[in-house]
Amino acid sequence: MKHLLFFAATLIGAHAADLSAIPFKTITGKDTSLADYKGKVVLVVNTASKCGLTPQYTALEALQKKYEAKGFTVIGFPCNDFGNQEPGTNDEIQEFCKTKYPISFPLMDKVHVRGKEQHPLYAALTGKDGAFPGDVKWNFGKFLIGKDGKAIARFEPKQAPDSPEVTAAIDKALAP
Repeated sequence: MKHLLFFAATLIGAHAADLSAIPFKTITGKDTSLADYKGKVVLVVNTASKCGLTPQYTALEALQKKYEAKGFTVIGFPCNDFGNQEPGTNDEIQEFCKTKYPISFPLMDKVHVRGKEQHPLYAALTGKDGAFPGDVKWNFGKFLIGKDGKAIARFEPKQAPDSPEVTAAIDKALAP
């Protein structure tokens, strides 16, 4: 029983970590962090241009449009960790999104979401002591971050961004 209580307390503590101070760069090279989105609900997604799940950009943009006025944004983190499905430069990724999937949500600099070069944000989300331990499994893994900068939900790559589970979690996080 002691081990079970310790495990539960560890999970609660892991989710309490504020991710706001972890720096990253926009796709155009500007320094930023989740602190710039404080007070907003954020859906962090590792994206790829040449993946079978790439059409999720459409549903991600629909979420952006549906919820942005309520204090929500999607943030895309291009990633080439899975099957070389995001081989392009930041400029090529921007051009792809501009022409193929015109999105209004921000894209960040290409990052690694697993492995030795894992970005610190993804280490805080998925690392051994992260909010949701366990490697990102593929492109379009999703993490919901609350207004307070803390991770509150994880959705696997094949889960559609506009699924009832994702939208219910967004609705709950946006509730006053």
